[in-house]
Amino acid sequence: MIQERMNFLINEIEKHNYNYYVLDNPEISDFEYDALMQELINLEKENLQQKLENSPTNRVGGIAKEGFSTIRHSVVMESLSNVFSKEELGSFDVGVKKILTSMDVEYVVEMKIDGLSVSLEYENGVFVRGSTRGDGVIGEDITLNLKTIKTIPLRLKESIPFLEVRGEVFMPLNSFTKLNERCEIEEKPLFANPRNAAAGSLRQLDSSITASRNLDIIVFNIQQIKGRDLQSHTESLDLLKSLGFKVSPTYNTFNNIDDVYNEIERIGDIRGALAFDIDGAVVKINSFNQRQALGSTSKSPRWAAAYKYPAEKTETKLLNITVQVGRTGVLTPAAELQPVKIAGSTVSRATLHNIDNIRQKDIRIGDTVIIQKAGEIIPEVLESVKDKRTGLETVFNMPENCPVCGGAVIREEEEVAVRCINPACSAQMLRNIIHFASRDAMNIDGLGPAIVEQLVNSNLIKTGADLYYLKFDDLIKIERFGEKSARNLLDAIEKSKSSGLERVIFALGIRHIGSKSAKILAEKFKTIDALANAKAEEMQNIFDVGETMANSVVKFFDSGSAVDIIQKLRFAGVNVQYESLIKDNRFEGLTFVLTGTLEKYTRDEAEEIIENYGGKTSGSVSKKTSYVLAGEQAGSKLVKAQQLGVQIIDESEFEALTK
Repeated sequence: MIQERMNFLINEIEKHNYNYYVLDNPEISDFEYDALMQELINLEKENLQQKLENSPTNRVGGIAKEGFSTIRHSVVMESLSNVFSKEELGSFDVGVKKILTSMDVEYVVEMKIDGLSVSLEYENGVFVRGSTRGDGVIGEDITLNLKTIKTIPLRLKESIPFLEVRGEVFMPLNSFTKLNERCEIEEKPLFANPRNAAAGSLRQLDSSITASRNLDIIVFNIQQIKGRDLQSHTESLDLLKSLGFKVSPTYNTFNNIDDVYNEIERIGDIRGALAFDIDGAVVKINSFNQRQALGSTSKSPRWAAAYKYPAEKTETKLLNITVQVGRTGVLTPAAELQPVKIAGSTVSRATLHNIDNIRQKDIRIGDTVIIQKAGEIIPEVLESVKDKRTGLETVFNMPENCPVCGGAVIREEEEVAVRCINPACSAQMLRNIIHFASRDAMNIDGLGPAIVEQLVNSNLIKTGADLYYLKFDDLIKIERFGEKSARNLLDAIEKSKSSGLERVIFALGIRHIGSKSAKILAEKFKTIDALANAKAEEMQNIFDVGETMANSVVKFFDSGSAVDIIQKLRFAGVNVQYESLIKDNRFEGLTFVLTGTLEKYTRDEAEEIIENYGGKTSGSVSKKTSYVLAGEQAGSKLVKAQQLGVQIIDESEFEALTK
């Protein structure tokens, strides 16, 4: 009875996944979908032995691996030859017909998705393995990561004995924008384009990270199939659709190369309006028998070619240069352009990156400029057309003060970025508060980016310190905030008051100060006031605190807004005194390395236990390592520990050391 219910839920959830993610036609509300998923999760927790491998709950990820194993493709994943013009496309057609003499040739034209090519294997309709293309012969096993992509069916709508398909994993443009916004908040490097973001996301060792990136896939080829006899590519695409795969939005057939070129141009005209990036169109022979007759060269099949669209460039007028302040305080110059059409869309803004780029290219306000859009969302100004200058153009200089808050800006050595250092700058407000509430900072449970944004937009908070002055009556007025959620949030905020000085220091978001350096400073100065009044030279004498970090702390506490934040925290009852959590010093002088998946602890919890006993943790194994704590699926670190003769312990031995 339980298994029947679980099977029913799995079928329902996968049906609604297909309707939502593939057909873009949901039949039920998010609330109803979440209820189905939660019921399945609860049943699986209570009946672990009955959980199925193809359960949609396996999509969430969460197992961190130390490396990907390699696999050999039984069918080589060939790369296509490229053509770049109508003439080269015509030469491809001539080459095809030279071999297929006296035969009618039918071509299929599809969009060429700009992503990462992968193989998916199914046995009796169940997804069993997924891998990267690699060099076409050897790839990497990324099954766990691929399972997190909701448009990859874990079980096909028909039980085919064996099926291997090839597809392109990509990141939709809206997901790419959100990812870069999140990177900006967390002060991480931004991804250059959706393809780079998709590739980086797909090769994460922790599949939960991949799951958070909202990747998508379009399947475009059957590599192997048993139990079916297919005659053409269009027949195979129709089958793939019926099995539950997402395929190219269009795959039209044509009998002559001129019509093929017209279709390529049509796709090129609409590429700017698509929800994902394409870098060309793929032309394939439809007949499988004809493909076999054509065969392949040593590099690519003779029966297909990729028509690559050139990076589109155009001229326009640079009307002005404005400065935006990002959530990390970086001042970024942007070009305000006379509107012009490029890559299928009309643009009026372009990136200029930084002042060094502007100086190097000698770009001036009023210039005629050449812009290019090549895989990035925002076009780039390539150069100015100097022979079109009139003498009225003006040289741009970065502002001496933040254009948003008027605060001081700095450019640190070896950095190209100019940065506002005012922690109360409204442009940085959201990022600072999200960081303040994060797990390694004040650890306010349930206060994620979406809720922070609601609080900021409702003018209830401007800094992290304002969280401690929120009232129940204010919260329940916010959309989707009920009494229970309001009380839970207030309880979590109250609980965070006892987090300790080291978390407060990290939560303040002082540039260059991470969680470990915050702990070092807390141990040294004991109170927030002592740290605020410390000299840079005094901090530089501390092990692991360098000149850059020391100067950053001094600059932060010299600002009036920092003083206000500290005062608010103190008056709210937040603990700004250091209280050592060290129970005893049994691990003093010992260094631990954690590897594999632990059953009883997260890595953060295990590291905290080690530090509470005076020990240290490291990310790499060396002769100086005291212990390697190894969990399930331990990899290269375990091997290195064995080679170096480092003592290896499991969780039970670790627990014995802490008793």
